Amino acid sequence: MKLLFAQGPSLNTRLLVAILASIALLVTDYRTQHLQPLRSALSIATYPIQVLASLPGDSIKSLSDTVFSYVELQKENRRLKETQLIDAAKLLKLAALEKENIRLRVLLENSFQLGEQVLIAELLSVKLAPYEHTVVVNKGTRFGVHPEQPVLDANGIVGQVIRALPSSSEVMLITDPDHAIPVEVNRNGLRTIAFGTGLPNRLQLPFLAKNADIVPGDLLVTSGLGGVFPAGYPVAVVDKFETRPDKSFANIYATPKARLESSREFLIVWSDSTPMFLGKDQEPQPSEKSETEHAEP
Repeated sequence: MKLLFAQGPSLNTRLLVAILASIALLVTDYRTQHLQPLRSALSIATYPIQVLASLPGDSIKSLSDTVFSYVELQKENRRLKETQLIDAAKLLKLAALEKENIRLRVLLENSFQLGEQVLIAELLSVKLAPYEHTVVVNKGTRFGVHPEQPVLDANGIVGQVIRALPSSSEVMLITDPDHAIPVEVNRNGLRTIAFGTGLPNRLQLPFLAKNADIVPGDLLVTSGLGGVFPAGYPVAVVDKFETRPDKSFANIYATPKARLESSREFLIVWSDSTPMFLGKDQEPQPSEKSETEHAEP
């Protein structure tokens, strides 16, 4: 106060007037409502300043909520894709089982595994060597993967594991020229072997006579022979049947059902009834079994 009064009488007078005015305004506002219009006018004038002051905090909170929602949406989307892939694979056998119910299984009572134990694997890389149709997936021996295991996607058979490393596995596609798979015609049970041609989306059936009961449009499914591929999974659809008078065998070609050039998620299948351990902390779960009884018509 000594410093303020030392600056001159004019400043002291203004300060005293301001103090008295402030006291008068406080008393008036406390005891009456005469200052309410002034308060409202001042609040309108200061509202934009309040909005600008809170804008950075609101923007940061909104951005944080958006990023969090996006991350959660990605997780949910990934989980739903995996669930959809497993469910689609379990339904692949329905067409084959329906045909088997109608024909040749009248006197037998068999159990069909409609849900072998499967492991989802994602595509890591595609080998670009000419005439070699192989891909690398991100599951290996530490998940129990081993050579000769069948691999499929949501549409049909993709191929089989030919080399398993701890963190990855190499899968030979069914179109590889070194690959062969036992199949049967879903319509009538005619068995044969489908070979890879080295061409994308093309299989060949070289061991069928030209009078064989097979026509374009027939669905080829795994026959289960050889012990590698479980029976009943879609493999390909016949699209070409050619015969030559000088040859005893027909030229038969088929298009794979699996999306070999576009699938990024695959299912590695265990057809054994005893499931594999997938981790130290995981208890083995019994494989799903479903028994379908076929009675004589």
